[in-house]
Amino acid sequence: MVFTESNNKKNTIVHMTRLSMNKKFEQLRKHYPVFTFEDLGWDMKDKILTLRFHFHLDNQIHFYPEHAIDLKGFPNVEFEEEMMKNLVFHLGMAELVSYWKATCSPVVYIKSFRMNTIQANWWKKLYYHGLGEFFYLNQIETSLHEFMSFSYDKWARSFPMPFRLNLKDDFIIPVGGGKDSVVTLSILGATSPSTYALVVNQREATRQCIKAAGLQKRVLEVKRTIHPTLLELNEKGFLNGHTPFSSLLAFVSLMASAITGNRNIALSNESSANEATIPGTDINHQYSKSYEFEQDFRWYASKFICPDINYFSFLRPLNELQIAALFSKNQEYFNAFKSCNVGSKTDTWCCNCSKCLFTFIMLSPFLEKSVMKQIFSEDLLEKENLKPVLEQLAGAAKEKPFECVGTINEVNSALGHLCKNYPENELPALLQHFRKITAGISFTPIKKELEYWNVFHSLSADLEKILKDRLKMVQQQIL
Repeated sequence: MVFTESNNKKNTIVHMTRLSMNKKFEQLRKHYPVFTFEDLGWDMKDKILTLRFHFHLDNQIHFYPEHAIDLKGFPNVEFEEEMMKNLVFHLGMAELVSYWKATCSPVVYIKSFRMNTIQANWWKKLYYHGLGEFFYLNQIETSLHEFMSFSYDKWARSFPMPFRLNLKDDFIIPVGGGKDSVVTLSILGATSPSTYALVVNQREATRQCIKAAGLQKRVLEVKRTIHPTLLELNEKGFLNGHTPFSSLLAFVSLMASAITGNRNIALSNESSANEATIPGTDINHQYSKSYEFEQDFRWYASKFICPDINYFSFLRPLNELQIAALFSKNQEYFNAFKSCNVGSKTDTWCCNCSKCLFTFIMLSPFLEKSVMKQIFSEDLLEKENLKPVLEQLAGAAKEKPFECVGTINEVNSALGHLCKNYPENELPALLQHFRKITAGISFTPIKKELEYWNVFHSLSADLEKILKDRLKMVQQQIL
């Protein structure tokens, strides 16, 4: 895979072990040269706001994804026409990449509106880096300049003007049901009286976390429907893979801000999300959770959508070990949260994936073994079958897991700490393996990791103080 432009805009080659372009990629691009963003629309029925999009491939294959937003808890919601055009169009632009990737058509034809060059380049950067994992795993060689271009209908109107809103200085907290959003909920949830939880495709863990936070009556729920034709293409062997879902969530959150009247959108993305999944490259499974994307999005939203909305990650100054330490003081969430994607439909920990093992490793320094057993039902450090996953997490493999996991250094710091706290003859299987694969290597002490503070963030001085005070409280209890 060749990238001709890196995140810092220097020309670099970041990966080149595959000798040829993916033939399927070239064949599909030739057969479906144009992906069209045909139309968008919205309507309100029975207090459900439905957003609709129409995409197609050369008028041969059509997609009709939808987003349904439940507004039953919002008695007097009114939407200005130009504001909705702006918000819905942007959500469509974030949605379309999930459908475009099936064929990677070289041209994206937009009928409704015409973007300027700055906007077009912004979207190309998001798509390209957000699809870094997709390109890598599909063995696709391409560049930022070549992978796609935009074209427009000659009658397309200029892009909708940015709009202004009169907003309260309260919070919207996107909640996924994992430990990170729990920490944000536990700290900010009680800070303002009209904090709202934002949920896309709610699952049981999300519902239980919101209940534990006492926000069950202040939830904005969005149901995102993937059009079945895309799933049919996946079954037929069209291109498939990871897309930047967090960028879609970012645009959904702008709609949430307009609906709730709350200015502050508080994400739960940590500093660890900045680390590449493939060491030495720009390929990052978590690109749309990175600080780079956060900064790009804040700029774009202010310039082209609404300058009154404040999108930021509350946990950006922290690493995963600090978040785990903070989470460990919130016992009411222990039986509610789930960070496992494999078990998301059954509200369980599968106990065999990288997310499960990573979460287990992060929490183990701060919780008793009996509590860990209560949460996970078993001791993951005793599972021999997880040795390959451990090697990925600890940096002994060429790739980190393609999942939302922390840095190699954080993992090694936690594992090194755990090794010191077990009697030699009681060391679990994975800790024995860890010692073997890292013999002679020293790691950052966990004390130092817990004192970390990332200065590259978007927090106001007030929010920075709130987070620092809570972190200091936990440090005093643990160190």
